[in-house]
Amino acid sequence: MLLTWRRWRTGRPFWGGLAAVVAGAEICAIPLAPLEIMLHQGIAGIPSVLMGLVMILMGLSAWFAPHYRGLAGVLTVLCAAAALVMSNLGGFLIGTVVGILGGSMIFAWQPTEATEPPSP
Repeated sequence: MLLTWRRWRTGRPFWGGLAAVVAGAEICAIPLAPLEIMLHQGIAGIPSVLMGLVMILMGLSAWFAPHYRGLAGVLTVLCAAAALVMSNLGGFLIGTVVGILGGSMIFAWQPTEATEPPSP
């Protein structure tokens, strides 16, 4: 079981996807306040939730469709940078920094070739 998990995890940009999902969840969670505060915030909270959902989706696509890692990485970095301006300083800067790091790790990940064991 552990060997199967390790093989699945190393066959895709796992840590970058995890960082993208965490950053997206953090950016989504900040504007989801009680109803009274949301009414005062108005329509400004909608881009935050949408950007966070896109970042979560890109992190999941890095896990389950690693051949789209280039697109997922670039979109994650773009959403994280846009969240800096459009969403409470990008989730109080934490979501932006984690999102840019996660998107960069997704984009930079390369699949490894399976090596054959040495012959005796």
